[in-house]
Amino acid sequence: MEIIEKAPAKINLGLDVLEKRTDGYHELEMVMSSVDLADRLIMEEIAEDKIIIETNKAFLPIDKRNNVYQAASILKKRYGIKKGIRIRITKNIPVAAGLGGGSTDCAAALRGMVRLWDLDLSMAELIDIGMEVGTDVPYCLYGTTSHIAGKGELVTPLRPMPQCWVILVKPRLSVSTGKIFQEVELDQLHHPDIAALSAAVLAEDYPAMIAAMGNSLEAITIPKYPIVQQIKDRMMKYGADVALMTGSGPTVFALCQKYSRAQRVYNALKGFCDEVYLVRTLK
Repeated sequence: MEIIEKAPAKINLGLDVLEKRTDGYHELEMVMSSVDLADRLIMEEIAEDKIIIETNKAFLPIDKRNNVYQAASILKKRYGIKKGIRIRITKNIPVAAGLGGGSTDCAAALRGMVRLWDLDLSMAELIDIGMEVGTDVPYCLYGTTSHIAGKGELVTPLRPMPQCWVILVKPRLSVSTGKIFQEVELDQLHHPDIAALSAAVLAEDYPAMIAAMGNSLEAITIPKYPIVQQIKDRMMKYGADVALMTGSGPTVFALCQKYSRAQRVYNALKGFCDEVYLVRTLK
């Protein structure tokens, strides 16, 4: 039997960095939403007690460095599963881009393995496994627009963000999230109003949502990688309602309610960067 799971990319409508925790992580407050750019995972049980990862991208690791491999290993060990599994990952989400590609693949693998092996696991149990792999995994297990707190483990679903078009632009560089957080100085960051953003999403108030959006980490990433600001400026010049970096970058996204404007922004960025996507928000 084959199990197929879709693994959608995420964007940060809001990201605020709060105080540093005793465990070394930063306390975060965020609003995330998923978009219709997704990887695809196909899972099947194999008789031999091993984990086999296959992918369409030659540069991706298929061993213990892979998030999906880690999730499978933890789940098998924790619940005494002696059967093996083959997981084929078709990657469409850019890597190291702030779009949660590795985390959403991990979440999809956990959902798929629960179905494959008919496991009666609660969301709390899945989140516990996911947090061992990455702090964005808990959100990705839910997938709907949500408020996130703690270091990523506290997820409160809101309601789907107002429907709109999303233009994603990934410049030809990678950003290390760990290195960005090492340079966080709280008094030098812009702190978006995450409570107002959450309220706007709940009220389905698109203009209020746009006004409240923001990402604290732009203050660190943009000086290091000026192209992020150049992409934002170009998006706004061609009619985006808002343009914002997602995660620690370098991917920038724009939102447009009108398809004609979204198409114009998309066309304006296609020649500027290689990886440009025009997608919808997910209901």
